[in-house]
Parts: sequence; structure tokens; C-alpha cells
Amino acid sequence: MSDEKARIKEIHLDERTVVNRTAQVDHERKVAIYDLLEDNHFDLVGGPEGPYVVRLSIEENRLAFDVRDENGTPIKRFMLALSPFRSIVREYLMVCDSYFKAIKTSSPSQIEAIDMGRRGLHNDGSEVLEQRLHEKVELNHNTARRLFTLVCVLHIRA
Repeated sequence: MSDEKARIKEIHLDERTVVNRTAQVDHERKVAIYDLLEDNHFDLVGGPEGPYVVRLSIEENRLAFDVRDENGTPIKRFMLALSPFRSIVREYLMVCDSYFKAIKTSSPSQIEAIDMGRRGLHNDGSEVLEQRLHEKVELNHNTARRLFTLVCVLHIRA
């Protein structure tokens, strides 16, 4: 980690709307959170500096970021429209489902092809997230990728 202040120290997902998730999705969520906390770059544009505690939720059809300091004091709260994410999240979740099914029955070359598509969609979603956050947060691509995974988890309703 290059900057101990420009980072997320803790992240929480508002999972009140989550009814059920597969073991694979739960694993992806745990890995994304672990990787994010191990190495990330997240810095509010215009300060104050972190490290930050971030709570992600979906409220009123928008993605909400509640950013706090280490002591839990609110710093900044902002929301992003979900419409730019809808189709890519839907496609990504469908490809992930195909990938998890393919692991059980398909050939290595078929699995690799599906995984390439999955990674491509994940990169696309991460780029959309980076663009949408551009004026609010400075973050690197790996941080955007892990946050996009968590955005996808929040979209799963059943």
C-alpha cells in the first residue's frame, strides 16, 4: 500500500435486501472485500483525507456511498444513478452463472472462453464505476474492480 491515508480501512455492505445468494457469490463477496482491504487506493476529491470507512447500499434506485472517518464520523455521502450499471451488471451476473455451471461440466477451453468474457465485462463495469466516481473519488483500477464486484453483489435479490 503506497498511501496509508488514501484508502478504505473498512467496508460494509447494506445487505438488508439480500434474500439468498449462492455459495459462489458469497465467496466472491468475501474475496473482493478481503482484496480491497489489503490493497486499495481511495481518496475523496477535495478531502478530507482518510483512511475511510465506507458503507455501500442501494437506496431509492441509486448506489449510495456513505464515507466516514476511522471513528465513524460522517465525512461525505453521495449517490450514483444505477441506470448506467444495469445492463452491464445483468450481463456480468449471467456470464458468472454460466461460468460457475461450466466449471462443473465443460472443457477447459470452454471455461477459459467464458472466463475471458466474464473478465471483459468486469473490466467494463469497473471503468463505468471509475468514470461515475471521477469527480468524487480518486481510485485505481483494482479498487474499482473490487468495488464493482460489491455493486454486483448488492444487485442480487434472490
